[in-house]
Amino acid sequence: MPDAAPQSPGVAKPLPAGQKPFAPEDEASLREALKRCSPSTFEAAIQFRKTGNAEHVPAVVIGVIERFVEPDLRVKLKDADDDLRLIEDLGIDSLTMMEIVILVEDVLQLSINNDELRNLRTVGDVKTFIDCKIRGLPLPRPTKFLPIEHIGAVMPVQPPFLFLNEASVSSTAANGKYKITGQEFFLQGHFKDNPVMPASIMLEALGQLAVLFLLEGVPTEPGKVVGPNTIFFTGCEGVRAHRICKPGDILTLSIKPKRMKMPLATFEGAIRVGQEKAVIAEEITLTFAYVEAAEQPAVVNGASETVPVDAGAQPARPLRAAVNA
Repeated sequence: MPDAAPQSPGVAKPLPAGQKPFAPEDEASLREALKRCSPSTFEAAIQFRKTGNAEHVPAVVIGVIERFVEPDLRVKLKDADDDLRLIEDLGIDSLTMMEIVILVEDVLQLSINNDELRNLRTVGDVKTFIDCKIRGLPLPRPTKFLPIEHIGAVMPVQPPFLFLNEASVSSTAANGKYKITGQEFFLQGHFKDNPVMPASIMLEALGQLAVLFLLEGVPTEPGKVVGPNTIFFTGCEGVRAHRICKPGDILTLSIKPKRMKMPLATFEGAIRVGQEKAVIAEEITLTFAYVEAAEQPAVVNGASETVPVDAGAQPARPLRAAVNA
């Protein structure tokens, strides 16, 4: 999500365009609208309505979502995990999503077009979307959810050295998962009678997620793509391992770009198992280059057409069987 602009102490930001000053009677109306939300949600809404400071918006959005989520699923929102999926992880259907949107519109005094909701798949999508609406910024590209077949088709790394089972990529971050099966070749000797995922392999997995971000999330010039065969590891700093990871653990990986100017891209990364921190890397740096987008014939609606494809991309392979072996 875009960073909030620095704010001097005691100086309020201008209210969003079209938003009237907060009057005493508005507080009672806001309290009634948020009566089933937490006190912290109400307080954040009050502060936003009084100051227009977008830094309060995430707390409001999370609080409103929590109000509509089943009680046994609300614990997932405690850490405000941006890669939580609205449908799969939180059980939010389309009708419930409309209820959330209507309440957010009322509390934040903004208007949301129904067509704009189609691409909101995660908590992070919702937070970023609302933040952009409040600030008047262009809406970000929707998050792309990538199954193993797609990952294997575009990645230069292949099994048995591919450590992503699924991933999602937005314009600001990437998230992925990898389940340690116990059948990985390197576990045969790491360690004797005590299989442990090497920390170096977990860093490799974060690096692979960064590669996927370069291939799927980075905007390029027309006719240009990031070449899969141009991406290489150059450095890693600030690494800490916090947890031993063993067969059966599901690694949740996340990376965010910190600096990006060709030929270098630097990311921060983290791995969790459930809510437990496993590995953090303050900086992972890759080198990359743009290449011309190739064209190849493809069948579209029964006819052969020429469509651009990523130069250097690998052909699709039957990966799911290899991953689940």
